[in-house]
Amino acid sequence: MLSYILRRLLLLIPMAIGMVVVTFCLLLIIPGDPAAILLGQDATPEAIATMRQQLGLENPWYLRLWDYSIALLQGDMGRSWFQNQSVASIIYERLGATIELAVVALIIATMVGMFLGVVAAVRQGGLVDTLAMLVAQLGVSMPVYWLGLLLMLAFAVNLGWLPAIGRGAPLSQGLLDLMSGRPQTLWDSLSHMALPALALAANSAAIISRLVRSSMLEVLREDFVRTALAKGVAPRRVVYRHALRNALLPVLSVIGLRFGALLGGAVLTESIFAWPGLGQLTVAAISQRDFPLIQGIVLTFAIIFALVNLVVDLLYAVVDPRVRLS
Repeated sequence: MLSYILRRLLLLIPMAIGMVVVTFCLLLIIPGDPAAILLGQDATPEAIATMRQQLGLENPWYLRLWDYSIALLQGDMGRSWFQNQSVASIIYERLGATIELAVVALIIATMVGMFLGVVAAVRQGGLVDTLAMLVAQLGVSMPVYWLGLLLMLAFAVNLGWLPAIGRGAPLSQGLLDLMSGRPQTLWDSLSHMALPALALAANSAAIISRLVRSSMLEVLREDFVRTALAKGVAPRRVVYRHALRNALLPVLSVIGLRFGALLGGAVLTESIFAWPGLGQLTVAAISQRDFPLIQGIVLTFAIIFALVNLVVDLLYAVVDPRVRLS
């Protein structure tokens, strides 16, 4: 098991190098001059040239990449051109809100998707199966920005049950206050999070439910399932104790990939619901051509995604011992 973990950790090194190079090179093809945007429309060509020199944009790209890589090794992600702050500090202020939203959305997507998938597989061909797959099809087809607007219109504008925009109190603070006998903070946090988390989770829940159904149907046809039923084991125990565990491997892989999709979808969701996370910050940074901030955000997303997939690989080894022997 230890050697398996070490192999997976060593793979992160070339992955990190590739992420830095790709992130830097992609920004080179973004149209627009950051110096001209920073100085405004009335800037003279001489002022723009001076600003480009100050920002280091006149240097060859390979020298800029080398300097950026050396700075990253020292823990320096640079300074934002427009906010004149450390990129790391700006990301740190917003990262908690995005991680909180993505984790809650992933929990909702996993619970709903696995429930619908298992029920649809057990009731294959029936009304429950048809309804579950209809809901899944709607979830796959509905864009996150459109679903977010519909949820906002229904539950915030028409019914007035939930707030339309903003974050409220952090979820961690709400849980601490709950243990101290103050549940109002937790309700404030959950009420603000409900609509963006549901909008973000819908697509992932639909994909997970379809995969769980397909995987479960294959496992339920296996000989060991029929043998367990023939021995008189309760059908519920066979489904959840035997069949579901053996159907989890492909589902775990998709759950890890969906977390990356949730981070990407947070860009739209946070913009719609005015959620103060990295997604909203990304939109502002791209519109301003704030290259150091864009690089820091993309690199942060990539590192989180790589770490989540590392956790998924380790869970593989826990669920199926054959994986760590391969």
